[in-house]
Amino acid sequence: MRKHGVDQIRNLALIAHSGAGKTSLAEAMLFSAGVTDRLGRTDEGTSVLDYDPEEVRRRVSISTSMAPCPWKGHKVNLVDTPGYFDFVGEVLAALRVVDGALLLVDAVSGVEVGTELVAGYARGYGVPLFALVNKMDRENASFSKAVESLSRALKVRAVPVHLPIGVEASFRGMVELVAQKAFVYETDGSGRFKEGPVPQEMAAEAEAAREALIEAAAEGSDALIEKYLAEEPLTPEEIWEGLRRGMAAGKVLPVLCASALRNVGAQAVLDAILALCPSPAQAGPRQGKNPRDQSAETREPLDSAPFSALVFKTMADPYVGKLTLFRVYSGTLCSDSHVYNASRGRSERVGQLFALRGKQQEAVQEVGAGDLAAVAKLQETTTGDTLCDEARPVVFEPVQFPAPVYTVAVQPKAKGDEEKIGSGLARLAEEDPTFKVEKQPETGQILISGTGELHLEVMVDRLRRKFGVDTTIDAPKVPYRETIRGQVKVEGKHKKQTGGRGQYGHVFLELEPLPLGQQFEFVDKIFGGAVPRQYIPAVEKGVREAMQEGVLAGYPVTDVRVTLYDGSSHPVDSSELAFKIAASMAFKKGALQANPVILEPIMDVEVLVPEACMGDAIGDLNKKRGKILGMEPRGGFQAIRAQVPLAEMFRYAIDLRSITQGRGTHSMKFSHYEEVPSHIAQAIIERSGKGKESERED
Repeated sequence: MRKHGVDQIRNLALIAHSGAGKTSLAEAMLFSAGVTDRLGRTDEGTSVLDYDPEEVRRRVSISTSMAPCPWKGHKVNLVDTPGYFDFVGEVLAALRVVDGALLLVDAVSGVEVGTELVAGYARGYGVPLFALVNKMDRENASFSKAVESLSRALKVRAVPVHLPIGVEASFRGMVELVAQKAFVYETDGSGRFKEGPVPQEMAAEAEAAREALIEAAAEGSDALIEKYLAEEPLTPEEIWEGLRRGMAAGKVLPVLCASALRNVGAQAVLDAILALCPSPAQAGPRQGKNPRDQSAETREPLDSAPFSALVFKTMADPYVGKLTLFRVYSGTLCSDSHVYNASRGRSERVGQLFALRGKQQEAVQEVGAGDLAAVAKLQETTTGDTLCDEARPVVFEPVQFPAPVYTVAVQPKAKGDEEKIGSGLARLAEEDPTFKVEKQPETGQILISGTGELHLEVMVDRLRRKFGVDTTIDAPKVPYRETIRGQVKVEGKHKKQTGGRGQYGHVFLELEPLPLGQQFEFVDKIFGGAVPRQYIPAVEKGVREAMQEGVLAGYPVTDVRVTLYDGSSHPVDSSELAFKIAASMAFKKGALQANPVILEPIMDVEVLVPEACMGDAIGDLNKKRGKILGMEPRGGFQAIRAQVPLAEMFRYAIDLRSITQGRGTHSMKFSHYEEVPSHIAQAIIERSGKGKESERED
């Protein structure tokens, strides 16, 4: 593959609500450009870009994939992103490194929830947007309604660049308004088309639409608006330039049309990409910081500038190991060279560089400014790191990934797979920054967290397929605690005679509650040597060990002050072990008498919901025993602050998605422990079986 100049590169993300046809469009463009010799289809498992076994099985995109598409002397780096909410991290990573995004909408459904979300992400990164109304051949398809829904939902001036020729089953092409030409396609999927004049019956409609397009383009710059107001005609180059400026300012949304599945319009879309998507040169320099003194650094998109690149994805390849995907912002990187990881302060050896087309890897000798590429087997580098010239270091802002919001517990089905599951999950977490793994010390469970139910299903499937570990999934256990509400004095005596030297330990303890969060305090009030000094640490140790398993349901005890105030010893039979056992016995007996209660973790929760959903969201939090602390408006949304028991929050990501049709988000962090209501505490005790044990002991 030949190297392209910065002006000849287009880095474009395909973004949309799930099912809008992003991958089908990419396949049609690759086929039309001669990259593939047949039209790949997701529903048949023949897609170039949806190659992961899980994607083939589920027939949806799960991971971001890339494919360079040569077109008219240019290189279009297509970055195909997933549409499901659960894989939003993939979308954010892609948007971080592209210069433009094509937003697809279904000609029947129009703008859906996912459309709004991904458009918002693109705007957040400052990525210029243009749109494509896809599936124009479907029954009830309406180009005009789709354009209206884009304007209304995204609060932007959506202006057609294409007008469809035909509708539903008769859709066969489009009028390109800038050039004032018609493109009529064969409907056999071949992509063959005839170029001609605007059909006579569409002349008036096309003229009006072109006038609206020129007006929108003219508003892109003062020079163009002056020319427009003077009624001087704008050249096609000026129209495209005006549209690009309007896109960059977020004021104009050019709209195309196509039927990707029937390969009607792929070439026209590629032409529009070259005209509308900014090149890396047009996107301008990138800002970063010098890691040594935090001063501002700028990198111009030039091959001659110092090398700099941002890693936006890490993936495990079954043949070459870890594969690192990156965007070069400046300079040139060659195979078999060295780079500096400025994010970690480490040097890395670069082996063979690759251009990726789905799972296919084409070796390249160098990658220039503005391009996307991959390299295998970097040792220290992970997603979000900056690679650069060590003599001119720079660190770019890393990709900001959402925090995981859905958690389950996993365990291997087969005994002996504990080590395999640990290493496998660690590899998957390295590959996906939105996937987290932790061992819960209090419950002993392995917890995996992600952005949704489907996300974790896919990760468990990958664990089985890539690492050979079958697992079972359970609900996470809540790390409850126990404490006491009363104050008691209690005696513990351990006396045992076995024929030789016996065991004797005797203590008097006072148990009293501490304020929440104080955990534990041991007080020594022994006078006169009633308990010899060398045995007092053993008494504290016995108490601490007894606190590991409470008397109600077996949970650790917290927020207790234990005072050792009396006892006795034997000159021969006393030992550290005897006093440890006596203290443990005393604590357990005293805890039962001191009004023990169960505590549960309470989380600080912030929920961001559309104003229309606020009532339902608050009602749901109340059902979950939540306490609403306050609300505040935030850009058309309402931020609800609440405190909610952790036990009620494990499936909240799914509930919130249902309440808000996917528009709501939430975050939470641990706040404190609080007493569990009595009826819930009783159910916890019954589940543990501890209550019956206590009755038998009594």
